Amino acid sequence: MGIDRRGFMKVSGLTILGIAGGASIDGLASPQTPRKKAAEAGTRRYAMVVDLKKCHSQEGCRDCVQACHLYHNVPDFDNRKDEIKWIWKDSFHHAFHSMEHEHLEESITEGPALLLCNHCDNPPCTRVCPTKATWKREEDGIVMMDWHRCIGCRYCVVACPYGSRSFNWRDPRPHIKEVNPDFPTRTRGVVEKCTFCELRLAKGQKPACVEACKEGALIFGDLEDPESEVRKALQDRFSIRRKPELGTEPEVYYLV
Repeated sequence: MGIDRRGFMKVSGLTILGIAGGASIDGLASPQTPRKKAAEAGTRRYAMVVDLKKCHSQEGCRDCVQACHLYHNVPDFDNRKDEIKWIWKDSFHHAFHSMEHEHLEESITEGPALLLCNHCDNPPCTRVCPTKATWKREEDGIVMMDWHRCIGCRYCVVACPYGSRSFNWRDPRPHIKEVNPDFPTRTRGVVEKCTFCELRLAKGQKPACVEACKEGALIFGDLEDPESEVRKALQDRFSIRRKPELGTEPEVYYLV
């Protein structure tokens, strides 16, 4: 049976769509690859574990937030419109709105959840940055920022499904109450976020938020090390992650 030009183009178009669809499926299946490569190469994979019960034990506590923002020279504009945040608290229902949690304890679901950059194993933010101002480090998985290369396009802000990035609409420097000379300040027109305190890690120190938490609600370490605190905590307790269905493989875990 013969086929005319219109029929040929129709079949060809469906074939191309099928190939593209296959590529998309492969892309969705790829989040596990970085973790496997890290294990094979013997590199680290840093992660944060938040114990929600311990975090709720001191109502209104903001020690971790204050320590993080003080160390990283995060400005305080005193209004929600210009707010810059590296680590913050939000309601459990807002943080985990896509997750069914009907039978979780009310002490968890009715309390706040501590939020920060998830340092995803498959980060969508790094793929959309036109200047590579944000990237994932191969040696430990930390999603980094280079504020000198950031052009303020905010593509990464849109791509991040966790709201973990802030944009400086105004000059932040006049709004830093006490400047830490050990960490660079930023300028107007750039994006910023948590970097797992990479400068402190290089000195053998814990992240500022972990060190400041008196309740031991924050645990930080290497997921590739079976003897690390994070691995032991995740083995002993049930944990959840924010929006795991997106395939970003977030590396911030919440013990419930």
